Amino acid sequence: MLQKIVTAPIDVLTKIGEKVKEEADKEFYDLSTIQRKLVYLQTMYEQGEIPEVDYQKQEEELLARYEQAKRIEMEQWQRMTERK
Repeated sequence: MLQKIVTAPIDVLTKIGEKVKEEADKEFYDLSTIQRKLVYLQTMYEQGEIPEVDYQKQEEELLARYEQAKRIEMEQWQRMTERK
């Protein structure tokens, strides 16, 4: 009983941390979010709001995230189909 009282705050913080990471990963690897960011980035570049160097760097980062998100999606799909 005493152990539960002592560890409860730690358990709550752990759960909160896990949930925050889960939500951040969803945002970071969400394909539609990445696509929207790519379109927005291209629009900013075409309107002269960011220099080409910044555009290329950010585009490269977003495309790498997109590829990684696609790999994750494919792995999840394969795991789901293997279970059946």
